[in-house]
Amino acid sequence: MFNLHFQEKKKQVPYNEELDADIRKIIADWGTDRKKMFGGTCYLVKGNMMCGVYKDFLILRLGEEESKEALEQSHIEPFDITGRPMKGWVMVEEAGLDESAIEQWLLKAKSFTEKLPPK
Repeated sequence: MFNLHFQEKKKQVPYNEELDADIRKIIADWGTDRKKMFGGTCYLVKGNMMCGVYKDFLILRLGEEESKEALEQSHIEPFDITGRPMKGWVMVEEAGLDESAIEQWLLKAKSFTEKLPPK
């Protein structure tokens, strides 16, 4: 007779699905495409990455000038998951996000990304 013991394993979600759902709700009519990337999600406008979720961070493509300004605020850090920060991108900590802040950040990312040529 076998005595099998099963432990319920807590599912580890690699990224904040609630934040991802908030993003999807806000940008529902923006004509974006959603892809799974870097262990999270990414939203593209005309083939260009605009924003996404990495772990518990909102990631945003703001361009070099706007990202420099953003980095002066609290709860913002460079988008760096490899040891080499991505220029023009920032990560917003969960502590710095509420629905209003998420929408404002997404509008800034949209404004920058829409100016890029389609891929």
